[in-house]
Amino acid sequence: MPKSPPPSPANDHALREHRPGEGQPKIEVSRGNGDELHQNVASGGKLTDSAAYLTDNFGHRISDNQNSLRAGERGPTLLEDFILREKIFHFDHERIPERIVHARGSGAHGVFECTKAIPGLTKASILQKEGTTCPVFVRFSTVAGGAGSVDTPRDVRGFAVKLYTDSGNWDLVGNNIPVFFIQDAMKFPDLVHSVKMEADRGYPQAASAHDTFWDFIGLMPEAMHMIMWAMSDRTIPRSLRMIEGFGVHTFRFVNEKGDGKFVKFHWKPVLGIQSTTWDEAVKIAGADPDFHRRDLFEAIDAGDFPAWDLGVQVFDEAFAKKQFYDVLDATKLIPEEDVPVEIVGRMTLNRNVDNFFAETEQVAFLPSNIIPGIDFSNDPLLQGRLFSYLDTQKSRLGTTNFHQIPINAPKCPFHNFQRDGMMQTLVPTGRANYEPNSLAEAGENGGPRASAETGFSTFTANDERNDPAQKLRIRAELFADHFSQARLFYLSQTENEQAHIASALVFELSKVTLDHVRARVVGQLRNIDEDLATRVAMGLAIDLPAKEKAARAPVDLNTSDALSIQKNADDTMEGRKVAILFAEGSDKAVIDKLKGDIESAGGTAFLVAPKVGGIKVKGGTLKADGQLAGSPSVLFDAVASILTEEQATVLSAQGAAVQWFMDAYGHCKTIAHDEATLLLLDKAGVEKDGGVVAIDKFESVGTRRHWAREAKVRDLA
Repeated sequence: MPKSPPPSPANDHALREHRPGEGQPKIEVSRGNGDELHQNVASGGKLTDSAAYLTDNFGHRISDNQNSLRAGERGPTLLEDFILREKIFHFDHERIPERIVHARGSGAHGVFECTKAIPGLTKASILQKEGTTCPVFVRFSTVAGGAGSVDTPRDVRGFAVKLYTDSGNWDLVGNNIPVFFIQDAMKFPDLVHSVKMEADRGYPQAASAHDTFWDFIGLMPEAMHMIMWAMSDRTIPRSLRMIEGFGVHTFRFVNEKGDGKFVKFHWKPVLGIQSTTWDEAVKIAGADPDFHRRDLFEAIDAGDFPAWDLGVQVFDEAFAKKQFYDVLDATKLIPEEDVPVEIVGRMTLNRNVDNFFAETEQVAFLPSNIIPGIDFSNDPLLQGRLFSYLDTQKSRLGTTNFHQIPINAPKCPFHNFQRDGMMQTLVPTGRANYEPNSLAEAGENGGPRASAETGFSTFTANDERNDPAQKLRIRAELFADHFSQARLFYLSQTENEQAHIASALVFELSKVTLDHVRARVVGQLRNIDEDLATRVAMGLAIDLPAKEKAARAPVDLNTSDALSIQKNADDTMEGRKVAILFAEGSDKAVIDKLKGDIESAGGTAFLVAPKVGGIKVKGGTLKADGQLAGSPSVLFDAVASILTEEQATVLSAQGAAVQWFMDAYGHCKTIAHDEATLLLLDKAGVEKDGGVVAIDKFESVGTRRHWAREAKVRDLA
């Protein structure tokens, strides 16, 4: 038997000790010939901490990080300056191509725990035993806008979860809406091209309110169910911590016996669902373009860890066969009243990323990443995604070895015969890069082998209302019902939510310059609800167009309260943020009590004042968290004001202060006030109602919005 070779020196490298950004040496400061500042490691003595020394990417220590190498004091820069070339080279390429969709994202780490074992339904290792846990990474995103757009446009939110299980990575890549615009992946490029910036002018950014999108939608009635969701308050969320997540597609559970059932995945936020108003979303974009990103980061940083319960809807082919819709159609959902959602786990996000680029930007999600016990269905949109996501990573991350980037690497062992490729960072040993091989017979390492017993095996049945011998470019007949569930969604909303949908449609279509496109979309709306179509037509000041022909007549269904945000609103302060306005002379005791009440109820109190820094108040000094002009009320869930008469008079002459209350009132938020603040409320046109209360009444009403007020403050379609 040949001797085992010694470990390869190529495996003995500094990456495991690499600590970019660390190093705290004693420094000497000097000025250069052009008065440039030099901060160098102090001379004398020997530092043992190698992180104290600035080096290039290959470990060469740098003597001057301020000046490039020149041929003379005023001469040309020399090509031999390898430090300059490396630094500029890296800078030129430190941005990778952004995602075509979901470019603007926010990520966080956490943990998933199984809270109800379901071994009878699936052999997925993470769901076999109550208490089983695994790490997760979640990326939330907008869809249409670029990486430099804002957080709060009217848009679908991506909700992608990477579970690092002991059986490999499971990527559940979905959205905050359970359905999608299209039924077949063939149409995905067309959908994205239509909603992106118009090709001839490069705008609008992160907006669907333009000609090409609505031209596409008017010609694609399959999208009308998704349009009801997209025009609802679901697409202007208050916080990423307060959105639902859905797997969108129908997947399969497979158990140890090989028996399979269909499954749909739901993430339900523990804080409940909450949204903004459209006017609020627009103003937040101006006040804080990073509103959602900041909210998520600060909540985790403060220890207020957001959490979601994982729920499943499990059903069999017998149930699927009885429905008027096709469960393989991604534009349809399974009403929770028909198949209740069973909670099987909880995901908690408990750590922010250390580096946005390395983690949030480089993370690669693949719907094809599943584990034994979970399998695909024949959903034609899902089938296309299985190819698309893997293919796109080569363009974005530059290499087939993107799985070696730490955020993408599994946390369980992985072994195969794949070798080489750009940016290969592992160092495989031996000759075995193929199989079958018989190298073990000669005492060499023969490498890993497949396992029929424990490896992933595809669910074999493919004959459920299907002839697998046929090759067809065709959709199943039930895919043609485009309006029943769109009507179900609209009629399940409160009157206020219906008004929001109608108003959103009016706003979006008012941006469309092509008359025939507006008319066609309103004609499609008549298949959903005549009242809705009439309201939109009136809002656009156009005649009600003829009803577009429906391929299948809509079916009237029982309404579903689960589809309404307002019907399911949680009366809780947890996760909410309340602004308390104060100024010089305000009563510190009253402020402290209100702040304590808010925090004891699970909320966050944010102190706002005309000036930041220490302000003299009755009972001491208070430091504001934010300045009034830079902390508009649109950033908070409720507001309170504790002022002196003198300061109220001063603030009543300032537009920022008056607008602060005007917006809070217009966005149907609770306003708690003292007597002195009444002057400001009068100036802002605030009328007393159930949500405009004295300070001592805040706790009883501060957790909710007061939608009955909305008709007083804005025209709704």
